[in-house]
Amino acid sequence: MERDGIDVLLAQNNNDFQGGTVRYLTDVPAVAGIWTSVVLPREDQITIISHGPIDGEQPVPQTLAGVARIRTAATFAAAPYTSRYEEHLVIEALAPFKDATIGLVGRYQMSASLVEAVREALPKAHVVDAQDLLDGIRTLKSDTEQRLIRRTATLQDEAMAGAFAAVQPGLRESEITAIAQHLCLDRGAEQGIYLSASWSPGEATGIVHRHFQNRVLREGDVFCLLIESNGPGGFYTELGRSCALGEPPAQLVEELEFVLQAQQMCLELITPGAPSSEIWESYNAFLADHGRPRERRLHAHGQGYDLVERPLIRFDEPMAVQERMNIAVHPSYVKEGLQSWICDNYLIGADGPGQSIHRFSQEIVAL
Repeated sequence: MERDGIDVLLAQNNNDFQGGTVRYLTDVPAVAGIWTSVVLPREDQITIISHGPIDGEQPVPQTLAGVARIRTAATFAAAPYTSRYEEHLVIEALAPFKDATIGLVGRYQMSASLVEAVREALPKAHVVDAQDLLDGIRTLKSDTEQRLIRRTATLQDEAMAGAFAAVQPGLRESEITAIAQHLCLDRGAEQGIYLSASWSPGEATGIVHRHFQNRVLREGDVFCLLIESNGPGGFYTELGRSCALGEPPAQLVEELEFVLQAQQMCLELITPGAPSSEIWESYNAFLADHGRPRERRLHAHGQGYDLVERPLIRFDEPMAVQERMNIAVHPSYVKEGLQSWICDNYLIGADGPGQSIHRFSQEIVAL
């Protein structure tokens, strides 16, 4: 902050799937779509504004290092007029910086109403984007963070094994994802997304959220499960595997061999200093050269307190890969009625990624 001439940071999130900024700054997640704001001065302690009585204040637990005050406001996203109660407290915390430089962290996640209110109440303040400042720090995982990340990966390995052990004809996809969720929560996860797909050979579709997980499994089906949970400490990893209710289709087994080649090819490029856009282009060229559909969304990305964190291994990402990043690599495509994919996490070392921190076998499990 001193280097960039920033006097105070302002952050705001309302969930902890892609709202990890608040948790990174305070160790407290924003949850349930309810706004939590953080004012972090360069030379003073933090003020948190969270849900509670209007114009209220809560005692600061000893576990929250660096937090001076917790103010409360009863705001609800579905009732926009209530935003003024939180805005009032944010402006009050920013009052000492009316002539200073305010850095916004995560403008894409902040309420437009809050930003407008700050600009109107503090017209002499210089408001700047401070996202790159924070991303340059939090994407690099400390030894403690890496230990917690490995715990999440182990938790997911165990949940995948337990979920696959329960798969049988007659169950709905939602029943299997509920088992995976229970196993994750029982092992210390707080939040998670559990996606699935089931299909008969030749009829593959993409993985879906719970709203669409109503299909009943049948003998001969293929079932895919993606576990995207955090673990003790709040750090995310993600694990994706497939199983077959019977003998796996031979073509799917062959495609998995190529998927693993694509993943390995990508991993060889994910080394410290490698530009994300170049990795993306090389990966897509590899797919096209082998007659597979090009990736048009995202096949690898960072993870931390956010389910999807920078760098995105994509054409438009300016951040390069660096040592100590936690990268998920998940090549995936649908071809000739078969969905082929794999998903694992890797911690980037001085020479690039080592082995996956997941230990679940990279095969199609035959049940």
